[in-house]
Amino acid sequence: MTGNKNTTNAFPDPKEHLKRLANYKMPFGKYKGSYLVNIPEPYYVWFKQKGFPQGALGNLLQEMYEIKLNGLEDLIRPLIKR
Repeated sequence: MTGNKNTTNAFPDPKEHLKRLANYKMPFGKYKGSYLVNIPEPYYVWFKQKGFPQGALGNLLQEMYEIKLNGLEDLIRPLIKR
């Protein structure tokens, strides 16, 4: 071993990821421009039944679904930059 550390991390910094999630706005549809945390839970349930979009947006929507399902929205809202 050379002692060199790989500076690339496959996992994002959790604090930065939660800030990104809190400040991400829906890019399309009925709730276009709304913060994901402010979109009603039934919308996420619909996505869960029909299938989340592919890619980063789909991942964020799935995460927000879990947050809402567990009633944790109040942990996300303070991270929104006003």
